[in-house]
Amino acid sequence: MDGKVKRVYVETSVVSGMFDKNDHPEKAKPFWDAVFEGKIRVVLSSVLHDELEKSPDNVREFYRRIPDSQFERIVSTPESDTLAERYVKAGILTSNHFTDCEHVALATIANVDVLVSWNTKHIVNRHRIRRFNDVSIGFGCDEIKILVPNDLTQRGE
Repeated sequence: MDGKVKRVYVETSVVSGMFDKNDHPEKAKPFWDAVFEGKIRVVLSSVLHDELEKSPDNVREFYRRIPDSQFERIVSTPESDTLAERYVKAGILTSNHFTDCEHVALATIANVDVLVSWNTKHIVNRHRIRRFNDVSIGFGCDEIKILVPNDLTQRGE
């Protein structure tokens, strides 16, 4: 990491993934260590909060342990809702995956440094990232960088 505190939008799978039975917890540990050490400031959305309310206790408890000094909360707005709807209209994802579109839209509107997710089918997917960015640029926003958590910490992004 380059020393500058990054603003990183955290998609739901990065919190819930800490309790997966795959290698996500091990791979995400350096990311969460950087958050708890003050090297990364996470951007947490109302969409994330709503999704985590339905999660098991251990996931919600982990979420609550994120230090107040290390996060920023954002909420859905008419602008982010419109951008998410444009992603669906562009055929990037169907309305069945509208929440994924909301995450990308919120992170884009918030102009974060990067969005992190374990969702490689719908979010961290080179083809979809390009399409998300095409729509976002047409909407007047900057491109967004989207990575899995360990790519952020390993590459020093």
